[in-house]
Amino acid sequence: MTHSIKDYLKKDSTAGIVLIAVTLLALMMQNSPLSDFYTRFLHTPVEIRFGALHIAKPLLLWVNDGLMAIFFFLIGLEVKREVLEGHLSSLSQVTLPGIAALGGMLVPALIFIAFNMHDDFALKGWAIPTATDIAFALGILSLLGSRVPVSLKIFLMTLAIIDDLGAIVIIALFYTSELSVISMSIAAGALVLLFVMNRLGVAKKAAYIIVGIILWVSVLKSGVHATLAGVALAFLIPMHSKDANGNSFSMAHEMEHGLHYWVAFFILPLFAFVNAGVDLRNISLTEMAGSVPMGIMLGLFIGKQLGVFGFSWLAIKTGIASMPKDANFKMLYGVSILTGIGFTMSLFVDTLAYGDTKLFHYADKLAILLGSFLSGLIGFIVLKTSINKKQRKN
Repeated sequence: MTHSIKDYLKKDSTAGIVLIAVTLLALMMQNSPLSDFYTRFLHTPVEIRFGALHIAKPLLLWVNDGLMAIFFFLIGLEVKREVLEGHLSSLSQVTLPGIAALGGMLVPALIFIAFNMHDDFALKGWAIPTATDIAFALGILSLLGSRVPVSLKIFLMTLAIIDDLGAIVIIALFYTSELSVISMSIAAGALVLLFVMNRLGVAKKAAYIIVGIILWVSVLKSGVHATLAGVALAFLIPMHSKDANGNSFSMAHEMEHGLHYWVAFFILPLFAFVNAGVDLRNISLTEMAGSVPMGIMLGLFIGKQLGVFGFSWLAIKTGIASMPKDANFKMLYGVSILTGIGFTMSLFVDTLAYGDTKLFHYADKLAILLGSFLSGLIGFIVLKTSINKKQRKN
């Protein structure tokens, strides 16, 4: 395994543990005498004014629309690198995780739809249980140490990247509101300018960042979710450039490396902190038994494992793909359960689907946490027993 992959896995595994800590902190604050402070913190007004341009949002939306655009920028850089140079660059490498990711998006969505087909508003959340939180999932895997075959970690990492790519497509197609022609025109102009800069070999990061900010503001004002600006910008960052002295370097690699720690240890934990504070005091068992919470919980815990493992089993048995090296079906099943840890990505899609409405009294968010917790716990147990059993045989 290359040093870059080891570094990637180590950072994301540690970040998963940090996410667990901030989630517990948010839950504690929301359900204690500190709840008023926590709520005021979420709704702290933040505004930027530059001439006629005025953006005013509470802190919660700056995190969800602004900082998460940086997260999706990093996702875009990772997808681009994997497609051009990494685990998505050849058909043999992408076949099994690609098929598994398809099943892991399709089955949970169908389970959610089956529960909510009677309610058009509830159906907006069909994509909530289709997501996988790579940091959390790798964090659980890290608890088992080196006993987990590296091939399974790479399988999970690649599957999650494809999952993120699917989430990008879903957001673009299904979570876009009424469009502003003027803002879309400015965004299109920014994209054309970025493309021209790329083709001309412009090697100044500052130039791409400035145009990227213009792109983000115009997309924010357009009706398309602002996080997609981060993805579009990432795809237009040059992979290979030359500096003023003629030395070759990769701007995309440098930006990805520079952002990874900030995203893993600041942006995602802050996102989790402001979105995971579920008020447990106002949630009843009746509300948790509602169609939306049940669709989310069962979609994550049952749908993800059935989709990922079922599609993987079929691909391996039919010879379309091969089993990850040093792994077996029980290990693969354990990892499939872990993909039900939707957490940050599921919370993000939840905010897109239902906005700031409290129609479900936080039951939808609690369902995400419970489905993710069950997936993490049971996945860990299955993996631990399968690894111990293999070691006893050896």
